[in-house]
This record gives sequence, C-alpha cells and structure tokens, in this order.
Amino acid sequence: MEKIERELSKKDYFVISSMLFALFFGAGNLIFPLHLGQIAGHDWSFAAVGFLVTGVLLPLFSVLAIALTHSDGVYDIGLPAGAKFALVFMTLIHLTIGPLFGTPRTATVSYTVGIAPFVPKQFNQIGLLIFTTLFFIFAYLIAYKESDILSALGKILNPIFLILLFLVFFIVFLFPMGDPNAAPATKAYGSSGLSFINGFLEGYNTMDALAGLAFGVTIITAIRQMGKKEDKSVAIVTAKSGVFSMSAIGLIYVFLIIIGAMSLGRFKVSADGGIAFSQIVQSYAGIAGQALLAALIILTCITTAVGLVAAFAQDFHAHYSKLSYHNWLGISCGAAFLVANCGLETIIAWSKPVLMLLYPIAIVVIILSLGVHIFKKNKTMYVVSLFFTLIPAILDMIVSMPPVVSQSSFGLAIAHVRNTLPLAGQGLSWVVPMLVGLILGTIIFKIKAKNS
Repeated sequence: MEKIERELSKKDYFVISSMLFALFFGAGNLIFPLHLGQIAGHDWSFAAVGFLVTGVLLPLFSVLAIALTHSDGVYDIGLPAGAKFALVFMTLIHLTIGPLFGTPRTATVSYTVGIAPFVPKQFNQIGLLIFTTLFFIFAYLIAYKESDILSALGKILNPIFLILLFLVFFIVFLFPMGDPNAAPATKAYGSSGLSFINGFLEGYNTMDALAGLAFGVTIITAIRQMGKKEDKSVAIVTAKSGVFSMSAIGLIYVFLIIIGAMSLGRFKVSADGGIAFSQIVQSYAGIAGQALLAALIILTCITTAVGLVAAFAQDFHAHYSKLSYHNWLGISCGAAFLVANCGLETIIAWSKPVLMLLYPIAIVVIILSLGVHIFKKNKTMYVVSLFFTLIPAILDMIVSMPPVVSQSSFGLAIAHVRNTLPLAGQGLSWVVPMLVGLILGTIIFKIKAKNS
C-alpha cells in the first residue's frame, strides 16, 4: 500500500528549523564564541571563519550526511565500517555529548553563569545541587513523551530564547563598548593563520558536529510525525531545515564574536565567556541584566538538554533494547546530574581529550557519507580512511589530557612521537594522515571496482 504524505507548509519548516536550532544551540554556543572574540581581538574575523567551519559547516554537513544516507541516527551512519565500529562509535558519541560531558555542561553552565551570581559563595555547592536536581527533573518530564519534543522545543522555548537574545544584541550594537577592529589580540592569535586554526579548534567545544549525528534519530522521528513517510522526502526536509537553522546559528556566532571583541573597550579578557557575558549585561542593565542573562542561559540549556537526553534514550533503547526508552531517559538524566555536580572545570578538562579523539573520526565519517553516491558505502574505503585517522587522533587525545596523564612519563613519550607528525603543534596532527587514508582508500576502492 502506497504511503500517504502531506505537504509541509512554511510554518512546518519553521517549526522543524526552530527545533533543530534549539537542539544545537546550548550554553557552550553562547559562551565559547564570546570568549573567542575577546582572545582574538582585532583578528576576530579570521578566528570567526575558523570557528564557523567546525561550529556551523561541520554540524550542517552532519545533518546533511544523515539525510543523504537515509540514516536514522549515528549507528546507521557508521554502519558501512562494520557493525562493531558503528555500535562503539554511537556509544562513544552519545556518552560524550550526553551524560559524561555535554548534558552535565548544560546544567553547570546555566547555574554558574545565570544563577551563581545571586547565590552567596558559601552556598554555591548546595545551590548547584538543588538547581541540577530541578533542571534534570524538568528535562526528563519534557522528553518523557517523544511526540511532545517538537512542540516544546520548536514552538515554545526556542522562540522565547531568540527574542531575549536579539534584545541583548540590539542594545549592545546600539551602544557599543568599543571598536572590535582596534581590540588587542592575545599571543595565540597574533596572525590570520593562527587565528583561523585556533578558531577552528575552539569550534570543537560546541560538540555540534557530534550532536548533528546523534540528533538524527530525534530529527527524523519529528519529521515523520509531521506526515513525511518516504526516506527521500524526510531527507529533503532535513536538508532544507538544516541549512536554515545552521545559517541562523552562524549569524549569531558572528554577532557574539564581534561583541566579545568590542567588550575589550571596557573589560579585560575574562577567564571564560560566561564571565564575559555576565560583565557585559551587568554593565548595561545591572541586576536586571543579570536576570535577563539567567533566563537566556537557562532557556538555551534546557532545550539542548532535552534534545540530548532524548537522543541518548532513543538510540540506546534501539541498540540496547533490554531497557525501555524511559529507563534510558532516567539513566541519562541521573548520570548527568551526578557528573554536573563535579563542577564545570572538571567537565571541560576531561571533555577536551575525548573531543580530540572523536572529532577527526566524525569528520571522516561525515566526508564519506556526503560522498555516498561516489563511494557507495564501501567498507574498504571506510576502514582504510578511519585507520589512518584514528592513530594520530589517539595521540592527540593523550597529549591533551589533564596533567596527571599528559605530564606523566607515558604522556611525555606519546607527545614526543606525536610531535613528529605534520601540524602537531597546531593540534591537527590527524589532518595529513586522514588525507593519506582517504586517497589510499579511494585508490583501493577504484581498483576493486574496476576488477569486479
């Protein structure tokens, strides 16, 4: 029997795009570009280009990869490399952007930036405990009924967030703090090349390229609930909505980077973007500005947290089916609650090395998925490319670990080996091996195709 599909209206596309925006745009997406603007100074434009590559283009490509390969999620997109790889890849990505790092960060950042300034220092730990308890109960309740996620994120929470954010933009650009093109740059951003590379690496912190792969199941489910049944139709809707939502995110990133550079006309470089944001809003509107920032941060964090816990529960239920969606949802929220109370500094310190491992692997998978009509999901192509990329990625991971590992005799020995690779000093030692793997894999693929 032929599937009956309904045509989506412009309003439907707007709601899906709004949901995509809400899923991607979390606390890190507010504070990292703002901080980048401060440390890049007058080189903000080159840093912005690098940041947009990993913060916008890669997430967009990950959504398009889901669409082009007709995948339901991160497991499907890794399947051409083998079922074992796909399962490990899916598990690592969901644990990283989920209960180990990404999801806890949504709660700790929203508390640290939005709520902590109102709480006496001696009560900060108990304040964090109470806030994270309420935060993850709320996230659990919104994500409990899968069919309500689209409505809650796309129609309600995200539009409120955008209105508040653009109110901040309007005031800051109407009464600028300084000239971004005259702002001093830190040493790491002394040239256009360095600014681009460092901006590129800063984009890792958003985790959005990984999130784009993981959110696939949530996105696909929502689109099908709106009446699209055929894989091709779902892919087209995903691609169109992805382009619209990621373009909006890119525009906001540029605004935030410029504001960060402008703020140097009044403030020094802050320890992180959260502190910078707090200083900026308080300088314009005092305690009312801080209250507005708290609302902004909590809104954007809760929307992302809902998407993360839902995607985790959906994919883990699909591949570890002894537990239900609601069981995995509870585990995700509970684990994220525990990690969140370890503190933001601990979360960031241990997330960086994991991102140094997973991002290069995800980039290879995204490239091969975008070329699905050329490479035909060929297993040899995937295995060869991933093998050449994985080795330097593991070395980068060890070198970027906290001092307890990176400064040990083992860590220093690994650093010595890793530093022999091209671009190692820039944190991109995987780039040349990845290109070698892609070229070699293509050659083997072409030879096999010709012989067959």
